[in-house]
Amino acid sequence: MHHSDVIIIGGGLAGLSAALHLADRMSVTVLAKRELEVSSSQWAQGGIAAVLAEGDSFDSHVHDTVVAGAMLNDLPATRFVIEQGPSAIAWLRAQGVPFDTEHGELHLTREGGHSQRRIAHVADATGAAIQRALLARARAHQRITLLENQVAVDLITARHVDDGHQDRCHGVYALDLESGKVLTFTAAHTILATGGAGKVYRYTTNPDTASGDGVAMAWRAGCRVANMEFIQFHPTCLYHPKAKNFLISEAVRGEGGVLRLPDGTRFMPAHDERAELAPRDVVARAIDFEMKRHGLDCVYLDITERGEAFIRQHFPTIHQRCLELGIDIAREPIPVVPAVHFTCGGVLTDLAGRTDLPGLYAVGEVAYTGLHGANRLASNSLLECVVFGTAAAQAIAQAPAPRIPEARPWDESRVSDADELVVISHNWDELRRMMWNYVGIVRTDKRLERAAHRIALLQSEVQEFYANFRVTRDLLELRNLLQVAELIVRSARLRHESRGLHYSADWPRTAAPAAPTILVPRIPAAAA
Repeated sequence: MHHSDVIIIGGGLAGLSAALHLADRMSVTVLAKRELEVSSSQWAQGGIAAVLAEGDSFDSHVHDTVVAGAMLNDLPATRFVIEQGPSAIAWLRAQGVPFDTEHGELHLTREGGHSQRRIAHVADATGAAIQRALLARARAHQRITLLENQVAVDLITARHVDDGHQDRCHGVYALDLESGKVLTFTAAHTILATGGAGKVYRYTTNPDTASGDGVAMAWRAGCRVANMEFIQFHPTCLYHPKAKNFLISEAVRGEGGVLRLPDGTRFMPAHDERAELAPRDVVARAIDFEMKRHGLDCVYLDITERGEAFIRQHFPTIHQRCLELGIDIAREPIPVVPAVHFTCGGVLTDLAGRTDLPGLYAVGEVAYTGLHGANRLASNSLLECVVFGTAAAQAIAQAPAPRIPEARPWDESRVSDADELVVISHNWDELRRMMWNYVGIVRTDKRLERAAHRIALLQSEVQEFYANFRVTRDLLELRNLLQVAELIVRSARLRHESRGLHYSADWPRTAAPAAPTILVPRIPAAAA
């Protein structure tokens, strides 16, 4: 059994922000599912949005966020996050993040949906630069313990302790991949910073770790989730057989890149007056429409007019990766397809990251704060990570420390090693294909009904497997992905309109008033 004041599940920007704000006052253990460098934050290219330029304003950033979010955003949460933007950038710079500058000032770029240049960045690899800087700080701090290859199994709640302790979160069980044993981590406060659920779909820009673990664990522990139907498809993922999950940044379109058909025809102006600078949901649907209309495997993003010198300076990572694959983006367009990029819904929280279960917080992509509404505005996600990581840390520092009961160790005395792992691999593949085909960019009632039916059958099979065999990383991830898939489909079936990222051919109009989809577990958090 391992004990600390705070356990943070996830080592990306949200988790590390919380850890660094807490460590001067409390002992913090950060559990990473793989190596600490493997997170969605690490993969973020574009940058972090904040009001920093003369002529920009909080009102303008709020307006852009709400327009992109199809009016479904929570306004107090949106304003709270955006007004913290300048201080978030200042804190990151103080941690050593080397944001690009020009003439002594931060260089700000513009991305789709933004009316101003407000994206602070480090070339086209902002997430990697932020992750390196914060990891260096965390590794140097004596009160932060960083543990890699720890796969969260389930949250420790009242049902896992023997003394009838009050209903709250007491930590987490985690599978140590090196030993194969499930370890017990207890703490006064637990923070979910597990990222999104892109791996529930066949094509995604997310890393392999994005299997919805935090949402699934919180739901099983009795927490509400919201807006799970809003899955953001990034319009431009590199289409190449050797390119796995490689994103072509929003900033490429922000800096003048245009989308073309194979014959060179530009098509976005026919879909939206904002053309390539329309929000992601609009651009992704337009690409999906043109691909289906013309029977295409991909479309093309053309930035050649900006010239090689500009491209090498602003997009060195993209330029180099494409060159490795035989594509010179300074001289030819980039083949792209939409791919799942971001989970706009998640575990319902307040403005301090608190969930329904006392002692449990959720920050970053795993959380539903109300900021993103029906569609996330580009580069608001890294901002959300810093703001809510900081807010949760401040709330924890001010909260009284409860007595931590002794949790029962993980019991695997009645299970055996699995003898037919093909069940896991087959069901994993079927789930991801089914979600892509039935719960993708365009949905119908019939497709959603079929998806719900098949998910229920797969859940039954996997639950039987889970009950009888020792847990493995693949089994845990599949169990969580099925739970998240169920929540996505259930939410989508409840929304009888098209709004933002949820487009239904059976309900093409936008209804009024705008309202979030909130799902409540059968067992409330107080009884978990």
